Amino acid sequence: MVENKRQIPLLPLRGLLVFPSMVLHLDVGRQKSVQAIEKVMEEDQQILLATQKEISIDDPTEEEIYRVGTLAKVKNLLKLPNGTVRIHVEGLKRARIEKYLEMDEYLYVEAVIEDEEDVSPTTELQALMRNLLTMFEQYTKVSKKVSAETVTIVKDIQDPSRFADVISANLPLKLAQKQTLLELTSVEDRLLQLIEILNNEQEVLGLEKKIGQRVKKSMEKTQKEYYLREQLKAIQKELGDKEGRSGEVSTLREKIEELDMPENIKEKALKELDRFEKMPANSAESSVLRTYLDWLIQLPWTFETEDQLDVIRAEEILNEDHHGLEKVKERVLEYLAVQQLTRELKGPILCLAGPPGVGKTSLAKSIARSLNRKFVRISLGGVRDEAEIRGHRRTYVGAMPGRVIQGMKKAGSINPVFLLDEIDKMANDFRGDPSAALLEVLDPEQNNTFSDHYIEEAYDLSKVMFVTTANNIGTIPGPLLDRMEIISIAGYTEVEKIEIAKDYLLPKQMKDHGLTKGMLQVKDEAIQKVVRYYTREAGVRSLERQMATLCRKTAKRIVSQEKKRVVLTAKTVEDLLGKPRFRYGMAEEEDQVGAVTGLAYTSAGGDTLSIEVSVAPGKGKLTLTGQLGDVMKESAQAAFSYIRSRSGDLNIDPNFNEKNDIHIHVPEGATPKDGPSAGITMATALVSALTGRKVKKEVGMTGEMTLRGRVLPIGGLKEKSMSAHRAGLRTIIIPKDNEKDLEDVPDSVRSDLTYILVSHLDEVLEHALGEME
Repeated sequence: MVENKRQIPLLPLRGLLVFPSMVLHLDVGRQKSVQAIEKVMEEDQQILLATQKEISIDDPTEEEIYRVGTLAKVKNLLKLPNGTVRIHVEGLKRARIEKYLEMDEYLYVEAVIEDEEDVSPTTELQALMRNLLTMFEQYTKVSKKVSAETVTIVKDIQDPSRFADVISANLPLKLAQKQTLLELTSVEDRLLQLIEILNNEQEVLGLEKKIGQRVKKSMEKTQKEYYLREQLKAIQKELGDKEGRSGEVSTLREKIEELDMPENIKEKALKELDRFEKMPANSAESSVLRTYLDWLIQLPWTFETEDQLDVIRAEEILNEDHHGLEKVKERVLEYLAVQQLTRELKGPILCLAGPPGVGKTSLAKSIARSLNRKFVRISLGGVRDEAEIRGHRRTYVGAMPGRVIQGMKKAGSINPVFLLDEIDKMANDFRGDPSAALLEVLDPEQNNTFSDHYIEEAYDLSKVMFVTTANNIGTIPGPLLDRMEIISIAGYTEVEKIEIAKDYLLPKQMKDHGLTKGMLQVKDEAIQKVVRYYTREAGVRSLERQMATLCRKTAKRIVSQEKKRVVLTAKTVEDLLGKPRFRYGMAEEEDQVGAVTGLAYTSAGGDTLSIEVSVAPGKGKLTLTGQLGDVMKESAQAAFSYIRSRSGDLNIDPNFNEKNDIHIHVPEGATPKDGPSAGITMATALVSALTGRKVKKEVGMTGEMTLRGRVLPIGGLKEKSMSAHRAGLRTIIIPKDNEKDLEDVPDSVRSDLTYILVSHLDEVLEHALGEME
């Protein structure tokens, strides 16, 4: 290879590179470039073409132009009307710029021209050329970017250098790649570089072809599915099925997208919807999946009603719906007040404990109304299956969510007042323990991620205000009881019952029976007689039935006897309700020997309990009758042992247990009785029977005792006091430790009773027994 230096004008090219042996037209518009062309046209018509590194630069410096270019000859020149010049150039030889001589008027450089000597191709070069030609032909067939005429021209070229340059010029390469090929002076290097480039291009073209085929196949599949769906729609339309499965799926999808669900729930719903869409309509799982999607859509996930946090209004509503129950109302109003200040307090779990008919369920409804929340009630009485709370897994036939989730769906909001009725009447068996499943529901720290087996996703119960009801908290498991705030609702006093009947029960029953105030008037004395002689209960359910009976019989009189108005007094009540069912005042009519009135606490409220003792000559046999439980039997044994140990002080024959048979009986033997509060009552009855001292008729008592005569505290003092008041007792003997519980007793009851606080059996005997005759 021969090199010679020349001084020659330079034409910088933008986005274009010219190889030796390449012929093409160029449009030149820059002033310096036009002047350079005019200069060469005056001389030998040869110019140096070099490419700019950056296309956007109008006036490039020497660093912004590649050093290697092509010496070219301007064969023709044409000036265009817009001031640009169109030239026809032919690439001649490679040239390397040594230095720039002129930069102002036009670019003028000193360059080294590379003259390649004509050398016949060696065997190695021929092999490279043949390999390159084969690859070039394959490339042109696949890419279709190179014409067939070019391949024919390339086949006829024998010179290796020209052969490489022509192929380089016709390949759609990046400018940097072409510049690299131009700068290679060795023909062998150029051929090897081109083989490598074509090899890479063929791999890329192969991948492009695969991708294209895949895309085409996917498009064909999509078009096919669309076509089939359209056909299916047409068929369904002809058959009268306007929407079909696709319409159902689209409707469900719209609902899911519109609902304000948590992201994980929405993702789950859409995933299950896709499964439902692909599933055959007649498959068993299809209906299961459809039901599951309905549950996900219909459950409230984020919607909550706005609390009406007005304490005064809430108090008015609670007083309007319920008479008395001050403690419960106070607790609800406290909750409202705290909510008004913080608005973030987790829902409390209240347990309304009390006998039937005192208004526990209706009170929960009033709480919901005062809060302006939705109200939901589920009954847990007799529930034995854990799945009733947590739901069944979807794999089972007929699976459905548990009662908690069912209640939330019914409520339609995430913050209802949720009543769990009769929580003390749940049971457990081989199907699990539902009370244990409720532990998560009623724990404010856990129920924000409540897990239902059917729904499978965590559900937030933390904003729900749970209210539970129970008749007897003693049957509620300890861990469950620990999660609830117990609010005891005792029975009503006679005065309260009369007020409730006047203000709530009678107006309601008159409305239900179509009676107006002008048709029926019930005097207060008539209501009092109904309360005293026709009902005996802690609540007012039986009283409401009696009010209904009065209204029913009044309606018959008005219709059959054509009366316009009926007035009920104490005398006329007996004509409608029959003979009195109960004797008002259960206290003994006179002082008795061996008969003591005890006070008991049952699931239906307080009650009086008569305990009788008889002593007869015998061999010291102790008999206990009256369906007594183990605790009461032990109380009798303890009382018997105490009396034996204190026989001398009590003026009793020390050998009474060897000469007499003693029989302790509690009447109403068909009713089971048990509890730790009859100890002093049995002891007093035994002492009375053995000494002959009479028991004062107006005295009632409650309390357990030890073998040393110490009196132990009891529970349910409020209920026992009310039963004593109802029974006509005047004096109640209670353990001294129960003094603090007197605050719970209503004033109307406490003012009519005399409470004697005792700590030892000797004090009980002193107040309960009369003088020895």
